[in-house]
Amino acid sequence: MSHIKTDICVIGAGSGGLSVAAGAVQMGASVVLVERHKMGGDCLNYGCVPSKALLAQARALAARGTPQTASDFTAAMAHVKAAIAAIEPHDSVDRFEGLGVTVLQGHARFAGADRVAVGDTIISARRFVVATGSTALIPPITGIDTVPYMTNETLFEQTSCPRHLLIIGAGPIGLEMAQAHRRLGARVTVIEGARALGRDDLDAAAIVLKQLRSEGIEIIEGVQVEQVSGDQGAIEVQVAGGTIFAGTDLLVAVGRKPSLDGLDLDRAGIAHDARGITVDAGLRSSNRRVYAIGDVAGQGQFTHLAGYHAGVIIRSMLFGLPAKARTDHIPHVSYTDPELAQIGLTEAAARAKFGARLSVHKIGYDQIDRAQAEGCTQGFCKLMVAGGRPVGVTIVGRQAGEVIAPFALAMANRMKLSAMAATVLPYPTLAEIGKRAASAYFSPKLFDNTAVKRVVRLVQNWLP
Repeated sequence: MSHIKTDICVIGAGSGGLSVAAGAVQMGASVVLVERHKMGGDCLNYGCVPSKALLAQARALAARGTPQTASDFTAAMAHVKAAIAAIEPHDSVDRFEGLGVTVLQGHARFAGADRVAVGDTIISARRFVVATGSTALIPPITGIDTVPYMTNETLFEQTSCPRHLLIIGAGPIGLEMAQAHRRLGARVTVIEGARALGRDDLDAAAIVLKQLRSEGIEIIEGVQVEQVSGDQGAIEVQVAGGTIFAGTDLLVAVGRKPSLDGLDLDRAGIAHDARGITVDAGLRSSNRRVYAIGDVAGQGQFTHLAGYHAGVIIRSMLFGLPAKARTDHIPHVSYTDPELAQIGLTEAAARAKFGARLSVHKIGYDQIDRAQAEGCTQGFCKLMVAGGRPVGVTIVGRQAGEVIAPFALAMANRMKLSAMAATVLPYPTLAEIGKRAASAYFSPKLFDNTAVKRVVRLVQNWLP
């Protein structure tokens, strides 16, 4: 039995854990990093990277406009593997050991309030960071244990395109993979118990769903799956009311749950529930030595959120400075085509919170010259403003995830909308849609204001 003493022990080598380990060790702290599976975590190996790589290949194939072939799917999966391989070195054991981090590969479990066991090794640390991420949630559907199905963790192991892919869940993951597989040649049926993209702006979601349906994707909303049956190549999904959907392959994409199994949190006095580890505003758990970040902190399941959390706790752990995590400035994107990006409140949520103090300004992509030039006029930017500051932005359209970036800057730094209106953007760019929306807020104050017009007349009459 070996014993390691360190300043910080990080459990989980996904985005958040790697950010903490790299930042802390380079600023002088001793760090032990524990990972029981793959470095880079879900994002690199089963999530963001492979899914976006597959979407890119599918988009290129759709633009080509020729019939799909078996080799197209093979090439797409090869591109997925190549993308992962290109990024892997940045997240590798060798890189982090080169930075000075002690990397242990194995299963970590708390052995007390101030120690963690990894195999025959005991780690004592001043601070612990739980960054174990999340796994696919498998709902309690009758027959699910007897039917072969895929999740995001197995989806990218396919060697041939499904003939008819059934997807349970019409959230971002389900719809992204629906569009990718449809464009790669599969027939696709998506079944959703509530509303597709139910957490997003209703108007924006409608544009995405219209596009997906126009590509031949069948999207069934408002029906609960009751039972699944069959074998690989012959899967049946039965919904409430008795309707049966038949396909060849099944993807379960109903959401994710925090990865807490086997950590023995109770032995360390760490409170937790189905949402994850219970944390305060500074991301500290009920055990003051232990922080939780990313998916296990119960505040959202985004790679960029985990990275943000890492910065918050580094300030606290390394410098002893007060630091609190915010959620109002965290964007998220559904990488369908068109993309749907959101930061802050949706229109419905903003109206509920601010009432008459809220103003909403909507600019269509068809009003933007770059969109007209490229023939991508589908979509809009919807800006919610209260007290002269943006409180929410919805963008649906080409490269919405890129176009929303200036608003992420503005909201993270609590900037007034005048900063966006005063920004000079290169012409022509899609990002102009954000400035146009900001300008729409100020236009009535300038152009429909009798006091402004009176001042202008006085000045004009006074000037020589």
